[in-house]
Amino acid sequence: MPNVKAWLSAARLRTLPLSISGIIAASGVAASQGYFDSTIFILALLTTIGFQVLSNFANDYGDGVKGTDNEERIGPVRALQSGAISAVQMRTAMVVTVLLTLLSALVLIYVSFGTNYLLFSLLFIVLGIASIIAAIKYTVGDTAYGYNGLGDVFVFLFFGLLSVLGTYFLYAKVFFWELVLLASAVGLLSVAVLNLNNMRDMEGDKRAGKNTLVVKMGAARAKKYHYALILVAFLCLSIFLYLVGNGWKSFLVLLAFVPLIFHLKRVGANRILSKLDGELKVVALSTFFITLLLSVIFNIFS
Repeated sequence: MPNVKAWLSAARLRTLPLSISGIIAASGVAASQGYFDSTIFILALLTTIGFQVLSNFANDYGDGVKGTDNEERIGPVRALQSGAISAVQMRTAMVVTVLLTLLSALVLIYVSFGTNYLLFSLLFIVLGIASIIAAIKYTVGDTAYGYNGLGDVFVFLFFGLLSVLGTYFLYAKVFFWELVLLASAVGLLSVAVLNLNNMRDMEGDKRAGKNTLVVKMGAARAKKYHYALILVAFLCLSIFLYLVGNGWKSFLVLLAFVPLIFHLKRVGANRILSKLDGELKVVALSTFFITLLLSVIFNIFS
């Protein structure tokens, strides 16, 4: 049985702050409006972490069996690639993670809706199953969408729209359209992390037949696309703060964008894509701190 270190590496814990950013953003807004529930918050975090770990296991497995992860790969060495975990062991871990995550999701849905909102419960069960399928199908199977340039769309949908809008609805049982702006900002920043990852791996992905959006558009256009993702995220969040926030103090959230200004300068000056690896952490942690700062400011100045 592989050691704990190998499994922790395969789980890629450094991806968790980004994955829970939407939960934090939605929970902060809900709390400022009097809807917060600590049990829902904890279960939403656990469920989201389960989806992310499942995705990481599936990516390790899918890229490993396809041969995409090889000696040319940039970034942390994957578990299957190194031989630390076998394909059979990883499949077993995926099944266990699916079962635990599904259990957490079902408990979350019951705690939120009870027996009074049957249609909402059924809808969220379907969304939970869709999230599990999406987590697995990014790299696994002949129709893996990550190999056909659709990763960006799914990240925006699941890390942005579903994460923020779904979490808020679990609390409030209602919806307001301005929240789409916040969800879009989180989704676009999450896509920016994926875009950086795909820029870093462009040459290896191209040789392995992994046709990410970056492979399809090329490095120069991928950089312009990256600038647009972060700029539009900034605009979406700014409009959200103007419409929903409580005066000028709400705009203090935008201070968390400062590291991204320097990040964009480094991306623009970059000439060796493999050296973009360190920039993934900058965008991921900036996204996390943007949502954390939003939650704090909304509840201090609400």
